[in-house]
Amino acid sequence: MGGLALAMFIALFGFGDKWLGWPESDSHIQLGLFLAFILGIICGYRTAS
Repeated sequence: MGGLALAMFIALFGFGDKWLGWPESDSHIQLGLFLAFILGIICGYRTAS
């Protein structure tokens, strides 16, 4: 499951502007994706412990 999440994150972070059509210059979307991924890792780690 972690591998799937990582692959989806990389695909959206790298190519989301082309696939989904959001503005390339708008870095707020990529920042939101990055923070959601990092916070998901943190919450998953805390839950598993």
